[in-house]
Amino acid sequence: MGAAPSTPRGDAEPKQKAEYLLGTLVGQKPQDLRSQFWPKLLALPLDFYWPESTVKDACQSLARNNSHTRHLAKLLIHLIWSLQEAVAAAPGAWAVYSKAINAARFSSVFLKYLIETSKGDNFEEPLFLHLTDNDVKGDGFPQVIAVDRITEFVMQGLLGFIGTSDVTPSTYLLHLEVVNLLLVAMSTQLHSGPSPGPKDIHPFIDAAMVQESALVGPFVRRLLLSYIKRVPAPLSAAYHLSISKVSQPGVLRKVGSAAATVVLLPYYTYNYLLSSSGEISKRPLADNSVLLLLVLVHYRKNLLVEEATENKLDANGGDSGTFGESSCFHHNPYSRALETARDIEFDRVDVEGNAQGGPIVRLPFASLFDTLGACLTDETSILLLYSLVHGNSDFLEYVLVRTDLDTLLIPILEMLYDAPRRSSNQIYMLLIILLILSQDSSFNASIHKLILPNVSWYQERLLHQTSLGSLMVVILIRTVQYNLLKLRDVYLHTNCLATLANMAPHVHRLSAYASQRLVSLFDMLSRKYIKLAEVNSSKIITLKPNPLEGRDLAEDMPTELHIYTDFLRIVLEMINAILTYALPRNPEVVYAILHRQELFKPFKDHPRFYELVENIYTVLDFFNSRIDAQHTDGEWSVEKVLQVIVANSWSWRGEGMKMFTQLKFTYEQELHPEEFFIPYVWKLVVSQSGVDFNLDTIHLFQARSPAEDASQEKTFDVPFSPFIDV
Repeated sequence: MGAAPSTPRGDAEPKQKAEYLLGTLVGQKPQDLRSQFWPKLLALPLDFYWPESTVKDACQSLARNNSHTRHLAKLLIHLIWSLQEAVAAAPGAWAVYSKAINAARFSSVFLKYLIETSKGDNFEEPLFLHLTDNDVKGDGFPQVIAVDRITEFVMQGLLGFIGTSDVTPSTYLLHLEVVNLLLVAMSTQLHSGPSPGPKDIHPFIDAAMVQESALVGPFVRRLLLSYIKRVPAPLSAAYHLSISKVSQPGVLRKVGSAAATVVLLPYYTYNYLLSSSGEISKRPLADNSVLLLLVLVHYRKNLLVEEATENKLDANGGDSGTFGESSCFHHNPYSRALETARDIEFDRVDVEGNAQGGPIVRLPFASLFDTLGACLTDETSILLLYSLVHGNSDFLEYVLVRTDLDTLLIPILEMLYDAPRRSSNQIYMLLIILLILSQDSSFNASIHKLILPNVSWYQERLLHQTSLGSLMVVILIRTVQYNLLKLRDVYLHTNCLATLANMAPHVHRLSAYASQRLVSLFDMLSRKYIKLAEVNSSKIITLKPNPLEGRDLAEDMPTELHIYTDFLRIVLEMINAILTYALPRNPEVVYAILHRQELFKPFKDHPRFYELVENIYTVLDFFNSRIDAQHTDGEWSVEKVLQVIVANSWSWRGEGMKMFTQLKFTYEQELHPEEFFIPYVWKLVVSQSGVDFNLDTIHLFQARSPAEDASQEKTFDVPFSPFIDV
């Protein structure tokens, strides 16, 4: 492993030959680009044994010598050439695939080490991803490759391989290695801030952002198809993925049959034990493909501009905000490809898409919908669903017209029900997805038509033959109550109430339990409001709070009072919307407010609430008089009261009701969403990809071990402005 390794004799042991080749790769002597050294290195057996100490020494040696030898750049070039051979090879050409796999594995290990040990944010120079004239002199180096643009050539080759080659049992492991290499190459983001600026250099992801849409489109499509198909690792690949941790951190060894005692050099880097039970992840290509897609889609580079501008971003930026005079954003072709994806089932001409250039990505929306529904317990699937419903209007429209919305909504509601065991980011994404869906009136109507036979995971009471809409109301109210008692997060409150407000005018036959929970929500918020008002008995100010402040509600009592004033008004407007637009269809709501009508009395003369409360008392007076007019023997039962309500609902004409403008809340991203998404996506990559990133070198976020993360009290960082009131 020294600077000048000895040449093995022809009868040398395979181990000596392998160590010689590795020593040459990381040594001081440059190897010509066309040297026979490279084919020999890449022809090493995939299951060759490399001790941990050898790998560390090799990485350190390459770091010392790479500025002179440029071996990393040459290795990456040979990787692309190997991938080109693999694409052109006959099916099942394992020797060709093995060569490319080795090139990807060696590249991943050394590239990852150099990125993690580089000092500063300029990673281009320490990696030496360029060649000199002497490096290519006489080597027949293709003229199409500029010696100072290696990263673009490499990125073009990696994206092209994924986008043009099918995943088969023979190529599965190669596709996985290429996807993992791309994650490693883009991990320079882990060592800088969450908002890339013009002086931040991320060689590979910057190179990815300048690729043509004709290359990006098939690449994005292939990543999504890998996610949709979720092909399990074939037995041949699974053998190479069967690894387990041993006592020393970071040491990975092959396990399996008694004869399987080797460890692969790349698995000093990779750890595929993704499940808590210790079982091998059987779909690592699908999982890491969507992680890679999310890394690319949510990358936004802040660029300085010389003249003052007010740019309203189009779909490429994914934002509808207005920008000031000092910044704009780098065009993101991957975000654009995801946003313009169309359903493969419809063969219509997209004039707008063609006018903007680039081929349209065609996907089977039905399969994508089903896969998302089956995988929503995973955070990457939640983030992918958010990216689609927020950015792709065609996919959102497709979701809204599905008759089996429970495929997506039941997993979402179950996760919200289990909120204490979910991450804050996960809860935010789920609530935002529901808010986006609730902006559509047809969605709000259709969820009340879908009847669920039972909800097995809901423990507080048996829910039989309840509508999906009623369940959604129950879970959102439960989330508000949990947040009020435990988390005290303004943003979470706001999103829940905004979604409920969007649903209110379209409620149809809300269940008795959901109706009771709605009135109980008013009770809970009113008691909190009254307590705060007593503490702040001075003049009540009714300013609209800024939900982005993210402060603890106990820090500023006047602010807390303002917030609860707004929350209470939203709930009163929700009840008003049901009574105004849907009273005959909701006898259980009428019964619930009749049963607890005393709750509304303290607010009859309140300057902020009296008009809304007057409407409620108009309804109460109407039905109280009908009940009083009924002469019945014995006490009133629930059934008898409901009979009176149902009988008189159809004669209700709403006389005396004051009409209010319907509440309509729409979701809108904050001005700089990358400040939330880039750290969030990379947290998922670090925890789920199987790539063994060095947590001590990460600057993008505070990295913790899984045990430390579990012990931390849950906190909610506010990532977005949650909505605008239209």
